[in-house]
Amino acid sequence: MADKVIVLSNRPATIKDIIDIDLTCPGGERTPMKCREAPEFKDYFNKIWKELDIHV
Repeated sequence: MADKVIVLSNRPATIKDIIDIDLTCPGGERTPMKCREAPEFKDYFNKIWKELDIHV
């Protein structure tokens, strides 16, 4: 799990957004599976996917 996510634009790539990640992992364990249970995980997930602006 990263503490920061940098979202890039299409080519030529420029930095679109820098998102600092601050998860409160249950039980104080900083494992990927435990951090996914953090209440704010879904908010970060949704924000990052919106920034990627991928049209399928």
